[in-house]
Amino acid sequence: MRPGWLMAALTAVAVIVVFLLPPIRQDPAYHVFADRVTLVNVPNFWNVVSNLPFVLVGLLGFRKLPELQRHLSVPAYLLFCMGTILVGAGSAYYHYTPTSDTLVWDRLPMTVSFMALFAIVISDRISVPLGRWLLWPLVFTGVASVLYWDWTELQGRGDLRAYGLVQFLPMLLIPVMLISAGGSGLRAPWLWATLMTYALAKLAEQFDAAIYAATGLLSGHSLKHLLGGLAVFFVLKAVWCPEKSTGRTRVAA
Repeated sequence: MRPGWLMAALTAVAVIVVFLLPPIRQDPAYHVFADRVTLVNVPNFWNVVSNLPFVLVGLLGFRKLPELQRHLSVPAYLLFCMGTILVGAGSAYYHYTPTSDTLVWDRLPMTVSFMALFAIVISDRISVPLGRWLLWPLVFTGVASVLYWDWTELQGRGDLRAYGLVQFLPMLLIPVMLISAGGSGLRAPWLWATLMTYALAKLAEQFDAAIYAATGLLSGHSLKHLLGGLAVFFVLKAVWCPEKSTGRTRVAA
């Protein structure tokens, strides 16, 4: 099966399976983090300031743009960097006052970055025109998934299924593309590093309290932010260190 058709089939199966599940509500306990220390009048200080790497890495991505335009189509890369900066700001805002209302501003830019990265890899591994064509529909779908979740929360019947697909399906499909299709732009080892670091970040999130108890300073959620910033940096390295040119521009949508 061609990689493009394989991706379409896996996506269709995932969508069907997820929406056969009952609605998934946001657990109120999600907003209760192990580290609730207030410093310099900033509540949840370390969970707030540990988002700084997202902002710094996103800005670094913008600084590199003039050097990349020879082998890079710009929009998806710009959206990825912009989304990363906004992830830092939105997540800091959420952790300052963690509620479902503020969580919207954490999740919205995350979906932009997820979908932009997905389009970048599609362009490199499947088809440049397809990645370019899918960029804006993917970003719209990501944003819509968060707005839909927020709307269902307001209706008293929160449903995270669409957001869950947007967050996790690209992270499952990107390895499939790396394995099943060759690329001519992105450096695959850096993308594998991104995926592994992202997995570690999600693991740290699950062990928030245990890590905080073990270290006495750094909680699992703060560590998640630091690892997330590192994962973003690895994406940029995949773009900055392209494979040797084959005469085609395939790096981004």
